[in-house]
Amino acid sequence: MDEIRGDQIRGTAAGTASVPLSVLDLVTVGQGRTATQALRTSVDLAKLTERRGFHRFWVAEHHSMPGVASSSPAVILAHLAAHTERIRLGSGGVMLPNHAPLVIAEQFGTLEAMAPGRVDLGLGRAPGTDGATAAALRRTDRLNEGADDFPQQLAELVRFLDDDFPDGHPYARIHAVPGPVQASAPGGVQSPARPPVWLLGSSGFSARLAGVLGLPFAFAHHFSAQNTVPALDLYRESFKPSAVLDAPYAVIGVSALAADEEREARRQVLTGALSMVRLRTGRPGLIPSPEEAEAYTFAPMEREFVDGWLSNVVHGTADEVRTGLDDLVKRTGADELMITSNAHGGQARLRSYELIADAYGLPS
Repeated sequence: MDEIRGDQIRGTAAGTASVPLSVLDLVTVGQGRTATQALRTSVDLAKLTERRGFHRFWVAEHHSMPGVASSSPAVILAHLAAHTERIRLGSGGVMLPNHAPLVIAEQFGTLEAMAPGRVDLGLGRAPGTDGATAAALRRTDRLNEGADDFPQQLAELVRFLDDDFPDGHPYARIHAVPGPVQASAPGGVQSPARPPVWLLGSSGFSARLAGVLGLPFAFAHHFSAQNTVPALDLYRESFKPSAVLDAPYAVIGVSALAADEEREARRQVLTGALSMVRLRTGRPGLIPSPEEAEAYTFAPMEREFVDGWLSNVVHGTADEVRTGLDDLVKRTGADELMITSNAHGGQARLRSYELIADAYGLPS
């Protein structure tokens, strides 16, 4: 395996934060806005959080969702790489069963060549969409096959990244380019590193697999909060030291939004809650405005869902959000927090990250 430096995985806390703070951007599209505007906001967020000392900036693969413009993580990351210099960039994640492992190895080898030493390859086994869309992506209706084959797909991908299929393997003469094979060509020079692989999950399957393989693990606390502690416990109990990590390293994704006033924070997060209600009931759409969310009459079952959803969204003033995030670290023992914010407009999200950075005394 090519060398993966510890600083490519383990972050360093800045300011008064007890753990490194990072960003998961869903490239959300609000009503009355375009995907172009959403992507410009993502650039602004990446530049802002880089300047303020956040550790990494990830985007996630989603499909057939009008309010989420992140169907092509590799394309977005290439764009972000052109507008940043230091912050780590990565996928949170690429849904491996949707793609041939060789294609992912090529895409992230290209990203590594664009932004050497600061690209993460986070992988998930869910489709990132509904079953019909997954079938269209994969050109098959045997969807469980992809999830069940995830460990084999992962092993194949790592082989392509490291260019180390054994002699006699059908893929031994196939190489992911850019990649290590270029060093063996006449006059070739070995790249200093390749993107570290992360496993993502919202249940115990990927937690156990990440532990057994000695890989870093990112858990989706923002939509599976009840499973967070059990999954992290399973990851740590299953962990075996590897060439990548000598001890477990767990990141949790957390939905958080800070505003200058508590009421404004509540207005903003309600837009994301209404968006989730519509998604869960088969009516995905653009992120509603705060005015629409406030005026919406929730049915009793919808209200129950919203109350449960918002109970896991850390929101309020900057100090309130800091307290909530610190409590989450204490409860879970997370090594890093990856903050995602769902709101209608880009300015609310930009302001939120500024306020969180201020609360933790991150560089200005």
